[in-house]
Amino acid sequence: MNSNDAYSIGLDRNPANYAPLTPISFLHRAAAVYPDRLSVVHGEWRCTWRETYARCRRLASALARRGVGRNDTVAILAPNIPAMVEAHFGVPMCGAVLNTLNTRLDAGAIAFMLRHGGARVLLTDREFAPVVEQALAATDKKIVVIDIDDPAAPDGRRLGEMDYEGFLLEGDPGYEWQSPPDEWDAISLNYTSGTTGDPKGVVSHHRGAYLNALSNIVGWGMTQHPVYLWTLPLFHCNGWCFPWSVAALAGVNVCLRRVEAGLVLDAIRKHHVTHMCGAPIVYSMLVNAPAEMRAGITHRIAGQIAAAAPPPALLEGAEQIGIDLTHVYGLTETYGPAAVCAKHESWAALPLEKRADLNSRQGVRAPLQEAMVVLDPENMKPVPCDGETMGEIMFRGNIVMKGYLKNPEATQRSFAGGWFHTGDLAVVHPDGYVKIRDRSKDIIISGGENISSLEVEEVLFRHPAVLYAAVVAKPDPKWGETPCAFIELKPGATVTADELTAYCRDNLAHYKVPKYFAFHELPKTSTGKIQKFALREKARAVSSVLETD
Repeated sequence: MNSNDAYSIGLDRNPANYAPLTPISFLHRAAAVYPDRLSVVHGEWRCTWRETYARCRRLASALARRGVGRNDTVAILAPNIPAMVEAHFGVPMCGAVLNTLNTRLDAGAIAFMLRHGGARVLLTDREFAPVVEQALAATDKKIVVIDIDDPAAPDGRRLGEMDYEGFLLEGDPGYEWQSPPDEWDAISLNYTSGTTGDPKGVVSHHRGAYLNALSNIVGWGMTQHPVYLWTLPLFHCNGWCFPWSVAALAGVNVCLRRVEAGLVLDAIRKHHVTHMCGAPIVYSMLVNAPAEMRAGITHRIAGQIAAAAPPPALLEGAEQIGIDLTHVYGLTETYGPAAVCAKHESWAALPLEKRADLNSRQGVRAPLQEAMVVLDPENMKPVPCDGETMGEIMFRGNIVMKGYLKNPEATQRSFAGGWFHTGDLAVVHPDGYVKIRDRSKDIIISGGENISSLEVEEVLFRHPAVLYAAVVAKPDPKWGETPCAFIELKPGATVTADELTAYCRDNLAHYKVPKYFAFHELPKTSTGKIQKFALREKARAVSSVLETD
């Protein structure tokens, strides 16, 4: 017998030394150790960790009584309200998979996701009744609809058989939920924006959610009992796993139905918020708010910022109003942030422009992500750390999705060579920090939301006056980036920017509609391919609405 066998014989996993990882355990502990501490705040509504635990168990029990169980899908369409926080625990407590739907999507996209994901139950806030009603009419399957009747919601009709609070009353607050039999079990389903064709369903597992929740804490240096303000949409990558991070630290979830400067600053002041996340537009809104709105806020706030790199003016403005920004990077496929621009103490003494340049990079792998590299996608070899040679950012580790739902071909392509391919092209600086140079899929990040240029182009191509259309990102001081459309008309055809705007609004979610139009012959290669690099330069060079040249 090999002497090394001694480390395996009789040393098997058993209930005493092994438990599947799941972030549900964070809620269980918070309720057991800090039962009377505040857990959720929404307007005048308050809840403790004991009460949140009971409400989540009620939700799980009510779902189970409707026959919902392991690997069934439960969808939710709601803003950042208590039901969204509770769904992140209650749904997986009965073994089901949580599908958070983007509140900015149109009925067609929501209908596709409900059908593709096989949702058995839909929890929906009444504000979104019109779009939900259309989406349900386009599905061919019976879905149990539960209305979330938030007192702060604008008027909207109810579509379901009962409201959320009534549904909870059907459940048992002592429901004996079980950890997943396998930590590889799916915990959530999140849809990408759909770079080509239909959006892809990203499947995440309990293990990854658990580890990324802890990675958030370690990478950001979060301490016990944070007060976390929900400015980041909870539907976006499960709020970057922060519902579970906050539970792990028995913190406070401060819900915010709408992200407006006054509401955000009031919440920061009233609840002494310590942490928040969001796109550049959120912080720009706060920096540019009237000084009187910020009166009374004397403490410092930790903020994470993603999407477009923060410009120097935003970093300076955030510092002046007491927000310490940390730049993070990731994708839906990596549970949100899988990389962080980890700061060094020596950076603080540098001039603002230099600090902004360092802090705008995508950075290095998050603490619990196994690896982040920039490889030449042709030969899968690392690019040199020269800040010049471009390659593709790739990840490997536990904080990477299981794959794309019902799409084995796309899953296989994304994992080619044993790495997750992001499609983002970047360089590596001499200190090992990564900086994105371009997006191979031409994704536009506007207000933290991904917009596919191809999707917008396809809509424009369908207009009878349009011969060619090319959509690129144009820098925008408010949204970070906005879609800019370059149009070549058919001979003899005429159309105005206002007419194309109206046409796009009829066929796209409004945030995807180009805000700038230019009409002229498009630059092309000898093979007829549109030269987007030239159009990007043109879009960057203009500062006002583009019309005909």
